Amino acid sequence: MPIDLLQFALVLAAMAALVVVAGRWLTHVLTDTAHALPERLTYRLLGVDAGSGMDWKRYGLALVLSNAAMMLLGYALLRMQSLLPFDALQRPSQTPDLAFNTAASFITNTNWQSYSGESSLSNFSQMAVITFLMTVSAASGIAGCAAFIRGLAQREARDVGNYWVDFTRVTWRVLLPACLLLSLVYVWQGMPQTLASSVDATTLEGITQHIITGPVASLEAIKHIGTNGGGFFGMNAAHPFENPTPLTNTLHMLAMFLVPSALTYAFGRMLTRRRQGWAFLAAFVVMFVGFLCVVYTAEQHGNPAFAGMGIDQQASTMQAGGNMEGKETRFGIAQTSAFVAVTTAATTGSVDAMHDSLTPLGGLVPLSLMMLNDVFGGVGVGFINLVAYAILTVFLVGMMIGRTPEFLGKKIEAREIKYVMIAVLAHPFCILGFTALAAVWPDAPASLANMGPHGFSELIYAYTSGTANNGSAFAGLNANTPFFNTTIGLAMLLGRYFTLLPMLAVAGSLATKRNVPESQGTLPTATPLFTGLLIFVILVVGGLTFLPALALGPIVEHLAMLAGQTF
Repeated sequence: MPIDLLQFALVLAAMAALVVVAGRWLTHVLTDTAHALPERLTYRLLGVDAGSGMDWKRYGLALVLSNAAMMLLGYALLRMQSLLPFDALQRPSQTPDLAFNTAASFITNTNWQSYSGESSLSNFSQMAVITFLMTVSAASGIAGCAAFIRGLAQREARDVGNYWVDFTRVTWRVLLPACLLLSLVYVWQGMPQTLASSVDATTLEGITQHIITGPVASLEAIKHIGTNGGGFFGMNAAHPFENPTPLTNTLHMLAMFLVPSALTYAFGRMLTRRRQGWAFLAAFVVMFVGFLCVVYTAEQHGNPAFAGMGIDQQASTMQAGGNMEGKETRFGIAQTSAFVAVTTAATTGSVDAMHDSLTPLGGLVPLSLMMLNDVFGGVGVGFINLVAYAILTVFLVGMMIGRTPEFLGKKIEAREIKYVMIAVLAHPFCILGFTALAAVWPDAPASLANMGPHGFSELIYAYTSGTANNGSAFAGLNANTPFFNTTIGLAMLLGRYFTLLPMLAVAGSLATKRNVPESQGTLPTATPLFTGLLIFVILVVGGLTFLPALALGPIVEHLAMLAGQTF
């Protein structure tokens, strides 16, 4: 086990080292007053006045309308795929409900896939739709976070920046250079990067095998740096073309953490409150480590039912070697457990193992991380969710001591709390509401691979993944039906914009307020005490909201497993 703990420590240490480097670069990109030549050409093409500021309403409207236009473009291309080039295999166009689900998935940074990439999408679609939407959705999320931070930093002003400037800069200066560099490393490690649809290979038995190829490395780079998820192949990052070595597995995890962790540093520098940024990063890390310990311990112990089968004479209480079902032997339990925690903490959705094969407590971890949606989170929106809970925490503490709460020198009043609660409640409303609907829908059981509590876990996992804009799947649910494509697509859209827009409104409201001098009644928010309170509030609110649903799925399944019953 020590070697496993060393792997975890090295990944966290590498992430911490990248926080400062990436955080400084993000700060420069989001605060620079100069515009590079590619950016000026983009502004001219879009007809944008780069010097014009926006209030939160104009900023949010520009974000939503641009995303809607790009979603419609993606939908149209998927419906016309059979007429488009770069597909020697002549794959058909997607159906209307599947195309809607796919376009909604990738524009919301979810990347849920109700299809298998190699059999459903041409190379043109993989590039012009999937890779394109991965890039613009990530840029939109970071831009929204930039406006949110500016709103918190402003004093008696309404300007939160220019959406088109933020979007363009993030694309040109952050995502494209980082993805180009990472793609080259991926190609070096053995990932394909070609426009050829397939290659033929002759097996040892003399049979000709058709191997699907394409621009895999470029898709994998933005998939992880943009915390997108999805996969070129149906097996996702468990496929050797998407994840050929333990090094690429580690780079995938570091890429997923890169922007969400760096945003805490950028936040501290942009508000000149560096200790506050470190406090938020500490909250991320503490919660992540706790969940990582749970999934690793559960998978290392495996299923106790194996102990009585004579498979392992030395083990009396655990499965020999741990639970390796659904995992790649080249990664093992340690790297797989870390990947499970990272991909759902960072709301990426890339998977290097089948989550449906996790132990009940192991499956509880990705479900819980997505339900909380506050442990690193995706590029931009995850950090905004954490600040929402920080505002909720100072409000609750302020009410307990009988004082108007303050956050970052601004009074938190009824208007801000109403917006925060819309963002906080929209998440469980979508997850639990759509799951309840699916549970009584007549055709839904036919899509489940298992019944009982494990089948319920498959169901709630799908809507949790969609609402949290994660995109990973339990791999036991056939979601490619009109009902699931439509409802999961709606969950993704509601989960994205009903979280982002209310918090932009909070930032816009706080931007217009004057600073309040600190006093003895002010709660410091950059201390270990507040970090502990923040984590406590997140866990309590999440537990009260989702524990009954979890009790029907992974918790009761775990108790049944201990009693010798499996599903």
